[in-house]
Amino acid sequence: MTERDLAIAAIRKKLVGKPLRYKEIYSIMDQISQNKLGDVLTTYFAASGFSKGFSDEEIYWLIKAMVETGQKLKFKGIVADKHSIGGVPGTRTTLIIVPIVAAAGFKIPKSSSRAITTPSGTADDMEILAPVNLSRRKIYSVVERTNGCIVWGGSFNIAPADDVIIKVEEVLLFESFDKILISVMAKKIAFGSNHVVIDIPYGKSVKVHRLSDAKIIKNKFEKMAKKFDIKIEVLIHKTDEPAGRGIGPILEVKEALMVLEQDPNRSLDLEARSINLSGSLLELCLSSSSKGRQELIRKKYKNGYNLAKDILVSGAALSKMKEIIKAQGGNPNVSSKSLKPGKYSFKITAHKKGAVTSINSKNLTLIARILGAPDMKGSGIFLNKKIGEKVSRGDPICTFYSDSMYNLREGKDSLKNFSLISIK
Repeated sequence: MTERDLAIAAIRKKLVGKPLRYKEIYSIMDQISQNKLGDVLTTYFAASGFSKGFSDEEIYWLIKAMVETGQKLKFKGIVADKHSIGGVPGTRTTLIIVPIVAAAGFKIPKSSSRAITTPSGTADDMEILAPVNLSRRKIYSVVERTNGCIVWGGSFNIAPADDVIIKVEEVLLFESFDKILISVMAKKIAFGSNHVVIDIPYGKSVKVHRLSDAKIIKNKFEKMAKKFDIKIEVLIHKTDEPAGRGIGPILEVKEALMVLEQDPNRSLDLEARSINLSGSLLELCLSSSSKGRQELIRKKYKNGYNLAKDILVSGAALSKMKEIIKAQGGNPNVSSKSLKPGKYSFKITAHKKGAVTSINSKNLTLIARILGAPDMKGSGIFLNKKIGEKVSRGDPICTFYSDSMYNLREGKDSLKNFSLISIK
């Protein structure tokens, strides 16, 4: 039996709910990574995981096989990373966290994905500031010079099977919880990360709906991290709306830069979320640092959260981000004011007086994609009002942007079927 035949037989076996052995799993990952199965068979495999799930043993083998069928990076010492399981548009914390942690003196080579279930992925956003398709040698060079990088995980054969599977999942806008775990852990291991913070948002209109599901995912992450000798902290939080106001590549990058620049009009919610995650990651890294370093930080800042805040407020994070942008081949002089959203726009206004009571993140994603995100970098939605904010009749509650008049019209027409913001 050829490797391809073994992979197809294994997919057939999984579709009817039977467990797989490591050899079968490896054959699937090997064939997918070499693009030998095609979209149809790859989709069948993705669907088998969504409907039937995987055992802990299968998850471990899938992570191991996904890493082993691609290239790997190795860095000395503490290597930090953060990952959100996603599903929340307009929450681009990575562009703030990476420079904070790098400025604190820890290595943070960030492997990021393109959009799967949101209007823009971190790689789609960072691409506005600098190239993200970096070679292995270039990544080493950037991290050596700056301590950090933000690159697309599929740029040089890191866990290549994952990027193929992501492409077939993107069309349907779904990922199974097990697949999220496998994808995240494989990329972290392949990038040499050994200190990782995982962010799990849950809520009725995001990827994870219930606290009970978030706890199950947290438990699985902790199990796998232990097996691969990774220090991990998994943070769970309820999410009713995006942390920021901008949704779509340029709008998200603009907002992240405003936080780094400490602009008076920055999103304080996005800033608070970024500091919280940065602080957790710095605490995790400090727990493995020398006693001298720990004592120095504790004496001056007391904890990682205060350190993260100081790095942001002092401007050190902004300086570090400019270093990273330059090292990756971008323009370090970029500013939030220089980034302009799509030239076609339309304001959605309140039909009555009241206050915003809910925002549907899932529908925000659907309409932002109709507007052209992430391929049209200027397309997206700006939330003029968020939950709890008062509105008068006729006030703008959100603004649509697009690089195409056709897409803007389609987005406006879609409002009949997809409600975005509730006012009471």
